[in-house]
Amino acid sequence: MPPKRKQRPGEVRRTVEALRAKKGVVATLYVVLRLAVLVILVAQFLNRNFENVFLCILTLVLFLVPTFIERKIHVDLPDTLEVIILLFIFAAEILGEIQAYYITFPYWDTMLHTLNGFLCAAIGFALVDILNRSERFSITLSPLFLAITAFCFSMTVGVLWEFFECLMDQLFLLDMQKDSVIQTISTVTLDPTGGNHPTAIRGITDLIVVTADGSQHALGLGGYLDIGLLDTMQDLFVNFVGAVIFSIIGFFYVKSRGRGRFASRFIPKVEPQPETEDAGDA
Repeated sequence: MPPKRKQRPGEVRRTVEALRAKKGVVATLYVVLRLAVLVILVAQFLNRNFENVFLCILTLVLFLVPTFIERKIHVDLPDTLEVIILLFIFAAEILGEIQAYYITFPYWDTMLHTLNGFLCAAIGFALVDILNRSERFSITLSPLFLAITAFCFSMTVGVLWEFFECLMDQLFLLDMQKDSVIQTISTVTLDPTGGNHPTAIRGITDLIVVTADGSQHALGLGGYLDIGLLDTMQDLFVNFVGAVIFSIIGFFYVKSRGRGRFASRFIPKVEPQPETEDAGDA
């Protein structure tokens, strides 16, 4: 009878073991951030804020994703890229959501969306570059095509995220697409002739809401309330900026085939796949 294969440990356990093997800045940062999240988790649990408890648990799971990806597709994430990913997760979930940095610091969301465009372009670039350099695929893509693909991947992720925010706002009234106060609007809805000519209203200083029972409420906002459109456009624009920046970096990286020291800090590298147990038994 052929010998039985040994049972492999679970994916989560193997990912944690791989994470423990890391050294240097990444390992130190992971420990510090994880301890911070655990302290916040306990505090939120004692305050019976279970929504934030869930966000803390989600953050701890997301911290495992970079190492899981390294193991699963046999790539080596540069320390700089991995540090940025960990800080991005912490800044978005813990500082942004639980500590309300999105409200306290007006440009916090803008910064994270710019960084998201950069990171998603890096992921898209790495995925295509891995296929481009793999011996199992008979394709060779030019540096320009790789850069364009990375850019398109990043923008697609950005658009899908805005779809998600809009869906959450419509279903659960979460206001993920933050509103803006503006003093001028222009719309064809107010065209007195019922045509397609935009009618502008300038110098808006307040907005009065009339509810179904006929009562009126002056919101005192200092202008008209734009429902998320400007926030969405701003998020997509800064995502565009981040995607363009990394696409340019990736283009010159492939052009010089890995000789750029700066770009190599952000480009995952393909690792040789370990031999299978069957090959060892042979």
